[in-house]
Amino acid sequence: MHLDKSRWALMKPRTLTIDGDRVAYRVAGKGPVLLLVHGLAGNSLTWRYVTPPLAQRFTVLAPDLLGQGQSDKPQGEYSLGAHANMLRDLMDGLRHKRATIVGQSLGGGVAMQFAYQFPERCERLVLVNSGGLGREVTFYLRILTVPGFESVFPLFCTPRLRDAGNLVATWLNRAGVPSTPASQEIWRSYASLADAENRRAFFRSLHDVIDFKGQAVSALGRLYRAARLPTLIVWGADDPFIPVSHAVAAHKAILGSRLEIFKGVGHYPHCEAPDRFVKVLLDFITSTKPARRRVRSARSTKQRSNPHY
Repeated sequence: MHLDKSRWALMKPRTLTIDGDRVAYRVAGKGPVLLLVHGLAGNSLTWRYVTPPLAQRFTVLAPDLLGQGQSDKPQGEYSLGAHANMLRDLMDGLRHKRATIVGQSLGGGVAMQFAYQFPERCERLVLVNSGGLGREVTFYLRILTVPGFESVFPLFCTPRLRDAGNLVATWLNRAGVPSTPASQEIWRSYASLADAENRRAFFRSLHDVIDFKGQAVSALGRLYRAARLPTLIVWGADDPFIPVSHAVAAHKAILGSRLEIFKGVGHYPHCEAPDRFVKVLLDFITSTKPARRRVRSARSTKQRSNPHY
């Protein structure tokens, strides 16, 4: 099934109701399942550059996490464990037994949690500029966790400012000054927070993984458990949000893992260098055997007790 990136971007998400909450997702292609998990304040559109070639060989499944994108924003928790449960339920609802799970930024943390809670559902693990691998994180995210900042944030992110920014971007594009893929991703995340419901869910998610000192949860102590799971780590060397040293540490902690560092690329390798990203991912998948464990149903699977890896 061939799709160009514009068709993927224009594709209307499908929805599945899970425990009363509507989960939006995009799906394309046919074959082994690739489960793509976006980052904080993101959505499934972040995979628009890499989905067309991947969908020629795989079933590409890209959900909007609860609290983000076009999925519902319930009052419940947005912990890594809760997101992992949702992914498991989505796979059950769509009758997918297993998947290679690819997570970027916060999605990387969700992917690791998924592999920990439901190892029988995970064939391979791909971490892309992942959160949860060390304390360091950009100051701009840490400052958002200061008590009271959530109440003043709407002053800096209003629908009027969002619309003005979109208009300026349109003018610049027409003038021959297009925005970069990375700036588009950053702007899309910022613009989404002009909506009060999105903003509430964002801050609930943020406080679960980051405090003023940095990332509040880390998987490093348990990464040795992923040695039996084929693991690929992809990182942009110029990531301004999470340092590349986290990729090196994770690679050392996971015996047999592969590490690919993209020079001249930032936080979004799948957007900034999509051709190389697809090439590396395809090589990894075709050269590794999927992990196989007996699949248990959602009803018979008990959630692991530790909510963070």
